[in-house]
Amino acid sequence: MIKAIIFDFDGLVLDTETPEYLAWRDTYQNFGFDLPIEAWAAVIGRGASTIAKTPYDDLEERLGHSIDRDGVRADRRKRFMELMEGKVILPGVQALLDAASSEGILLGVASSSPRSWVAGYLEQLGILGSFTAIKCGDEVARAKPDPELYVTVLSALRVHADEAVALEDSPNGVAAARAAGIYCIAVPNDLTRHTSLAHADMVIEGLDRLSLADIRRIRAV
Repeated sequence: MIKAIIFDFDGLVLDTETPEYLAWRDTYQNFGFDLPIEAWAAVIGRGASTIAKTPYDDLEERLGHSIDRDGVRADRRKRFMELMEGKVILPGVQALLDAASSEGILLGVASSSPRSWVAGYLEQLGILGSFTAIKCGDEVARAKPDPELYVTVLSALRVHADEAVALEDSPNGVAAARAAGIYCIAVPNDLTRHTSLAHADMVIEGLDRLSLADIRRIRAV
């Protein structure tokens, strides 16, 4: 019996990942380098603390000298905000939230991003209050692909792993959910389509193609 649905945030609820990639791609191009989408996609879903080399480190390594990190950060942030203008909740998310809430199914978020980022955007979208438990990368010792985020959300919701379904968009997120023992449905976006999500229990094209009835039916098998 399904008692909870746990959502990733970036790239699943709101497409922050494409603007983030494009802003960094523009930054790399300003320094004369390419940033292949495949290389960027490999780190999607991971917490900053789990990434061995930041883009700043990578640029300095390629250039052979230090860069004005504050200036680069400000320019990249400005570009990111420009690209985020007009972004809305992704298709299918609101319908699934409404259906789950109406049937008493608990809703959670497990995100490697900082709480201020996740909660801020959820509030802007008007859905912050839909979630009973929100756990973020700056609240755990180990972010995705480690299962700690999911284990923490399960505990906060007071449900067992086999009573929950996780919705993820990245290989790192899928790995975290599966390691926590949770059935995971992968929903690739324009970036994560370039990665393998074969380790998910199921892969669908979009949340607008998944209903609560579908989830119940899948988990009843």
